[in-house]
Amino acid sequence: MKLDVLAFGVHPDDVELSCAGTLINEIRKGRRAGVIDLTAGELGTRGTAETRTTEAAKAAEIMGLSIRENLGMRDGFFQNDEAHQLQVIRAIRTYQPEIILANILEDRHPDHGRAGKLVRDAAFLSGLTKIETVDTQGVVQQRWRPKMVLHYIQDRLHEPNLVIDISDAFEQRMEAVKAYATQFHVAPDSAAGTQTYISTPDFMEALVSRWRLMGKRIGVKYAEGFVAEKSIGLRSLNDLILIET
Repeated sequence: MKLDVLAFGVHPDDVELSCAGTLINEIRKGRRAGVIDLTAGELGTRGTAETRTTEAAKAAEIMGLSIRENLGMRDGFFQNDEAHQLQVIRAIRTYQPEIILANILEDRHPDHGRAGKLVRDAAFLSGLTKIETVDTQGVVQQRWRPKMVLHYIQDRLHEPNLVIDISDAFEQRMEAVKAYATQFHVAPDSAAGTQTYISTPDFMEALVSRWRLMGKRIGVKYAEGFVAEKSIGLRSLNDLILIET
């Protein structure tokens, strides 16, 4: 199955917290989008790898994803090396996405930056003919390089060079976040258990404020920001979204 957009997250819920609105926008336009989680988030203080898997599946259904997979890398200890790059390359060549969304390149959690660099490097290497990979049936895969890798903003605020209006998708993207009931304070009963940095009401309120702040920059209610390492080009000035402020 070819995808238009493929988002990678190092932990289940990374994508929901950072770029779910953008994925929902694309899906509503009839495009195919998917998510690949690198790890099961097994080092998370709250919940288990099994509960995260169940929550990720529920979130995928809410977003309307065409596929969601987990590469089974080791949470906290995966590396940006040949073995892990080949795993990501196989996934990219399988789904041949036009656009890849990936973790930010530097963040509070070291896994985020390492995963962002891993996906970025694999996306480039995936376009090299002499790197050979095979699919699950043992068939040699064709090379594939996406048009763009965009890094979504996570805990630390980075200056975006692309901001996408998600106002219409906001409620749906919040439902996807709430699917991770073991991780976040999304209902009174979700406050049970060991409290962490991300399980307090303050964390979710701060994220909503972030999306409002991004929206304010382009004159809409809510938006998500992205960082691209190369220039973003337009075919025409008509492609610009000019919002009166």
